[in-house]
Amino acid sequence: MSKNTTSGKGLFLGVLLCISLLPAEAQAQAGQTSKSITLDDCFTFFKFYPQVGADFQYRQDGAHYVEAIHNGILQIRDVRDEKKDSSITLKLSDKVMGFDQFDFSEDETKLLLRTETEAVYRHSVLANYFVYDFKTTSTEPVFEKGKQQFVAFSPDGSKLAFVFENNLYIKDLGSKKITQITRDGAANKIINGIPDWVYEEEFSPVDGHGMVATRWSPDGTMLAFIRFDETAVPEMPLSWYEGEAYPRLSSFKYPKVGEANSVVSVHLYDLKTQSMLGKLMGLEPDDYCPRLHWTADNQLVMTRLNRRQDTLDLLLALPDRTIYDQADQTNWIPTRLLLEETDPAYVEIESENKLVFLKDNSRFLWMSERSGWQHIYRYSLSSNSLAEQAGVELTKGKFDITAFYGVDEKRGKFYYQAATPSPLDRQIWEGDLNGGDARLLTPTSGTHEAAFSPTFEYFTHIWSDANTPPVVHICDRNDDTLRVINKNERVKRLRNEYGFVEKEFFQFPLSDGTVLNGWMLRPAVLDTLKKYPILFDNYGGPNSQTVQNQYDGYMGSWHQMLVQKGYVVVSVDNRGTGARGSDFRKCTQLQLGKLETEDQITAARYLGSQPWADPNRIGIWGWSFGGYLSTSCILKGADVFRMAMAVAPVTNWKWYDSAYTERYMHTTADNAKGYEDNSPLNFANRLRGDNYLICHGVTDDNVHWQQTVEMIDALIKANKQFETYYYPNRNHGIYGENATKHLFTKLTDFVMKKL
Repeated sequence: MSKNTTSGKGLFLGVLLCISLLPAEAQAQAGQTSKSITLDDCFTFFKFYPQVGADFQYRQDGAHYVEAIHNGILQIRDVRDEKKDSSITLKLSDKVMGFDQFDFSEDETKLLLRTETEAVYRHSVLANYFVYDFKTTSTEPVFEKGKQQFVAFSPDGSKLAFVFENNLYIKDLGSKKITQITRDGAANKIINGIPDWVYEEEFSPVDGHGMVATRWSPDGTMLAFIRFDETAVPEMPLSWYEGEAYPRLSSFKYPKVGEANSVVSVHLYDLKTQSMLGKLMGLEPDDYCPRLHWTADNQLVMTRLNRRQDTLDLLLALPDRTIYDQADQTNWIPTRLLLEETDPAYVEIESENKLVFLKDNSRFLWMSERSGWQHIYRYSLSSNSLAEQAGVELTKGKFDITAFYGVDEKRGKFYYQAATPSPLDRQIWEGDLNGGDARLLTPTSGTHEAAFSPTFEYFTHIWSDANTPPVVHICDRNDDTLRVINKNERVKRLRNEYGFVEKEFFQFPLSDGTVLNGWMLRPAVLDTLKKYPILFDNYGGPNSQTVQNQYDGYMGSWHQMLVQKGYVVVSVDNRGTGARGSDFRKCTQLQLGKLETEDQITAARYLGSQPWADPNRIGIWGWSFGGYLSTSCILKGADVFRMAMAVAPVTNWKWYDSAYTERYMHTTADNAKGYEDNSPLNFANRLRGDNYLICHGVTDDNVHWQQTVEMIDALIKANKQFETYYYPNRNHGIYGENATKHLFTKLTDFVMKKL
């Protein structure tokens, strides 16, 4: 077979007709002695799942990092010399000993420990938190009336902010005094200091741990927070089947397309006066406020995003100019426009570090797509007409910045990840704050990820490619290895023992000349007397990317199992996916699913024409947006796709959440045809045979069970046969108590039976 594993540039199998196919005799001579992969290997024991090392944090000196070992032991590692490693044994009670997360105060005199954690939604949790004091070796609970959410040290480590039952509190760790900042918090009505469901789901940054709605000022004298009034937001009911005579019912606020969103407001609390300074001006009832930031000199900056999400403003608070509104008894804090960003489609807001204020108090960095590619710009804070400035473009080229790691102001450098040298790869770069040439830190292809120490002298470097499990090093700023954390030799050995085949990349053109990227896994030896069935595994949603030169240690093992059973597994990134500039990503605007479906159908026709392929045995499956796409493909591409499997699919965008869907589709009032033309419900009569499987978690808070029920109803009305599996008390991930293995047992059986 023809393949190229020397680069990640995607120009690997331009024409697949040159593949050498071996006869059955050669296959026999090859002596296939590899072990068979089982579902238990994949989803019970996770045998092939790689490790990236212990969870650790860098210390403020930048030369040490800390990892939790066991039984309350913290291992202090010296980046420069392993002989200088040491350990600290925390004096903890049995209750606290099992903590699952730790965070240092900035002065590193205290440690915040999280215990008894309960998941709420995708990012949020309820937990009991404890503070460990290194000076006194004592531990105290943060709050004893119930589990807390969002607990954060003040910058000097003397106080904590936390949320309990939708109200914001401050605890003074010296006096032990707890001050309740807000008192109007109530379930399904008012939330203070933590995001509502749609903000958490749709505005959490890809490079963070959830959307943050409470921020300490750098000097610790003020606390800014967002208040969510979700009173008018419709409720979504959930039914829980727990062995009682009647199901337990719950509900939460979920704004669907065109429905009322939470009305948000930003408030400023002054710890010196122990009073509210006021509420920021500038937000209309339909506006979003997805980010709060502070400048280095304690000025609050609020991000305002209109509901259509095509205009984003940065507003600087002016707390010294307070307006008293006697009508509603509110102190209003005026704001000044710092910057306005507009886009005909939508303004990208995925990164936590889209906005970074420098400590010199004169400049800030901003990520923008105004050139057609995501790049970093420098602005000045000194001007009063910032809205009219163009900014200085610090990164340039036909590639997207995919992560921003931070700024080393001392040396005038900043660090970022870019989709270079191809959209399939990720490399780490050092940029120059003064506009000088960038320096490539990680020259090889594949996917490079980094986490920098506070001084930027060192960074954790994780590298993998499509066929190599992650290698984790700690490096200096020249990418010279100082410590090896993990090479995943165990996984490499297992790949050989079980005969894993290598992932191959390919490209093919659409009729308009647009080139799409794909990958495939095929049996190691192809029999010229056979034609092979093909299973597409796709996601395809906006700004996603499944075709990347990066190791897949989770779903990849199931793919390898299918290859052992004689299937070819492929994935193709359709138009609308990421790392190829804004034009490629935003061409699906107002027609979400149309071009995506067309591209997958074209890909299936292309692959079906290859000499080793059976064009009559092509299937597709996916989860969430991927489930939507597989459903759309089996209906609109019924002459190409023989079977499809959909897990937790959207079946009509009008039933998905407001922030996500309106970003790409606007509302049904503005774009009724776009919604109807791209809803699989309206094409149920095109299904051929009984080759469609749909699965869903009944208590999915994200893509609701309703979406599958409506699809089932449409298929019944069209007199179409299908199969369905549903999972009680499971959310969008369908896991826990054997659910994952159960689901993939069905998916595997369906592939074997229908393809």
